[in-house]
Amino acid sequence: MLQRLVHKADFERLLATRSRLRSAHFALHHVAGGPAPAKKPARLLLQGKLSTGAVGNPPEPVDNRPIGHWLGCVVPKRHARRSVTRSLIKRQMRSVFERHAGVLPTGLWLLRLSQGFAVADFVSANSLALTQAVRTELETLLRNQRQRVAQPAPVQPVDLTTEPGPGCSSNAQLTGPANAPPTPSSEPPAGGPTAC
Repeated sequence: MLQRLVHKADFERLLATRSRLRSAHFALHHVAGGPAPAKKPARLLLQGKLSTGAVGNPPEPVDNRPIGHWLGCVVPKRHARRSVTRSLIKRQMRSVFERHAGVLPTGLWLLRLSQGFAVADFVSANSLALTQAVRTELETLLRNQRQRVAQPAPVQPVDLTTEPGPGCSSNAQLTGPANAPPTPSSEPPAGGPTAC
């Protein structure tokens, strides 16, 4: 289930990382792990310290924190001046991310509007054309992220055609335990050690 980021510390943590992927107007950030635990009000902490007060619950172990997807949306006023436009973009961010969340790694995610849409192209702040443009770009961004996650890491090829070094037999077999002392037949020739 997709949950919303609410703590300032989580937003700061995400914004401190490099963006994973960018498009013309959006940037995508990700941090593995869960959100920061909520801070208890000071008055509750003081009540627990009194000898006659109730003993507070110990902090939850790190291993017991829930695993899932948390999404934060950042739409700055400098890129979208009208609140109706900011709300439209945030709704599209949440909707599109929820569709792709099942195949993305768990953790904290942040979608950020990094460049405003041209006012000349979208005169109405809440137009169908703007909705489709935002949705199409977000779909492409998250589809690209899904493909990056699905691609396995490149494997370095091993060259098995190299010739063995001098003094080494191509059909040599290892016998005996790995830590056995060297036998007279396995000592290197008098000219020094050779690499096999």
